[in-house]
Amino acid sequence: MNEYFPHLFEPIKIGKTTVKNRIFMPPISTNMADKGYVTDALVEHYSARAKGGVGLIVTEVTTVEPVYTYLPGDMSIYDDSYISGWKKLVDAVHQYDTKILAQLFHPAYMAFPIPGTPRLIAPSFVGPYYAKEAPRPVTVEELQVIIRQFGEAALRVKKAGADGVEIHAAHAHGLLGGFLSPLYNKRTDAYGGDINGRLKLTLEVIAEVRKICGKDFIIDVRISGDEYSDGGLNLNDAIYVSKQLEKAGVDMLHVSGGTTIKRGSSIPAPGTKMGSHSALSAEIKKHVSIPVATVGRITEPWLAEELLENDKADICMIGRANLCEPEFCNKAQAGHEEDIRPCIGCLRCLNGIMFGKRVACTVNPSLEPENEDTITPAKETKNVLVIGGGPAGMEAAYVAAKRGHHVVLADRQDSLGGTVRIAAVPIAKQDLTQLIKYQAHKLEQAGVKVLLNTEVTLETIQKDYPDYEVILCAGATPVVPQFMTQFKDWMTADDVLYGRKFPGRKIVVIGGGSVGCETADYLAPVLNDRFPRNREITLIEMAHEIMEAESGPGRSLLVQRMMEKGIQILCDAKVEEVNHTVIKYTKDGKTHEITDADTLVLAMGYRPSNTLEEQLTSAGITCHVLGDCKKPGNIKDAVTEGYQTALNL
Repeated sequence: MNEYFPHLFEPIKIGKTTVKNRIFMPPISTNMADKGYVTDALVEHYSARAKGGVGLIVTEVTTVEPVYTYLPGDMSIYDDSYISGWKKLVDAVHQYDTKILAQLFHPAYMAFPIPGTPRLIAPSFVGPYYAKEAPRPVTVEELQVIIRQFGEAALRVKKAGADGVEIHAAHAHGLLGGFLSPLYNKRTDAYGGDINGRLKLTLEVIAEVRKICGKDFIIDVRISGDEYSDGGLNLNDAIYVSKQLEKAGVDMLHVSGGTTIKRGSSIPAPGTKMGSHSALSAEIKKHVSIPVATVGRITEPWLAEELLENDKADICMIGRANLCEPEFCNKAQAGHEEDIRPCIGCLRCLNGIMFGKRVACTVNPSLEPENEDTITPAKETKNVLVIGGGPAGMEAAYVAAKRGHHVVLADRQDSLGGTVRIAAVPIAKQDLTQLIKYQAHKLEQAGVKVLLNTEVTLETIQKDYPDYEVILCAGATPVVPQFMTQFKDWMTADDVLYGRKFPGRKIVVIGGGSVGCETADYLAPVLNDRFPRNREITLIEMAHEIMEAESGPGRSLLVQRMMEKGIQILCDAKVEEVNHTVIKYTKDGKTHEITDADTLVLAMGYRPSNTLEEQLTSAGITCHVLGDCKKPGNIKDAVTEGYQTALNL
């Protein structure tokens, strides 16, 4: 029994297969496949998580037929030519005593619109709201072919040596999820109507897989315990479905929740509750005897242990945390929680997937075989001075030290973190504090000399660090148009979040990017209940919409909160004139005045702090400039630049 997490590291039997622990990795799209074929990059990606101690891996979407593509870089196994690549993947995972399942999937009306793709199919003519045309209802004859394709795909997986398959029927997503959900299934034949009709296709797929692959082959089914949507599946439905799946011979249930088109419901946003679907798995677990897995924002070992100990599930599917930290399991098992790279839940891992980009991570700058944990020592040891203790500077200092360089990091503030310290202040951003703590811990481990409350000047470098290679990460400063400083009480969003200034009751925020919106949300009343002392917030944005550069559940929930709190959002609006008491802006060709505001908050972006760079350049001192000091960006940009810069010293 493991002394730190006894439930997590207890073996479990799935069907006739024993899995070494109860941390499983759920499907996360990577875009690493090549025309559906397994690549060396995919093998390295999954084998790294297996080496890291995961008990069982469910691969990303694996399509069962050639017509419809889910994502350009996802996997497939619709004919025998894919088996050899799968065998290479399976063997790589099995060498670490980790089991592997392929997630079988038909994208149907969720297919990627590659040119030449025929009209998409669906249970009924109902498709996602973003579809360009209604899909056509799939015929019963076509369903018989698809059922056979699922069975044949599963057999190929078995021939490759894999331990089983997961049948994806969750999130009102893809063909099986769509057939199961009343949101999309409006059929009146044998495959529609009541819940038994909607479940019929999934049961027939399971029967086909079992018939072809035998009793020793794991069949896991992913379902939504509740679609969290009016008109969708609810928990009562899911309990009934779970019982029928057990009767059909399914070995395990993977209980998720929500739908893919209701942003934030299936893949929870940062700041939302951890173990997001565990109430569903807990209830379903009471009604079946097969193992039940839960999933959704399980990012720390203590939480996973609690979920198992408290009978919320038999298994924890931990996805993003295992993506961020391949050694998650091994470090937890050894009791080294402080060394686990923290997943901040930002979902930038999947931001570029729809655009063909590979999976990535904000906190882990490299998912390649050579990464922070496997860095090659430098051929020549150098003295390195890093100026700035934000995420870029801390990453650069750590990697440089790990490569064998002597590193000094200096920051003018009294603690590390840079602007991430204030980025953690708004609602739902608290996980960023873990990133700062983790990076600071790594600096200590690597022996980096950290100097706080230290302003580095040209003279300092010339006197104390003449032979040091300089990495400049001095950050950025808020943009402050001079004419806006005429207002009686103005401040920047940074002033607010640092607590340097305290705004009044009627506030105008200028700038509808993420900083402006998060600051408005932070300042707004928790409840929009017309309480007399509630703040009144107006946000003005020049662009057509707020946070145009952002996407995903985090943005969606932030905007929903802003609207619920009664924040007045003015887009396509430009501030033209500001005096001591009046803010004038134009919108739709008309000029408007705000005369009753008592505070003006500026959130109009940042410009690099490059004064020291100019001085160093003039003095003939070469420096590497990165992070916001080079170009304001996000945390992922900063960490990646710090990593790459130090890697190339």
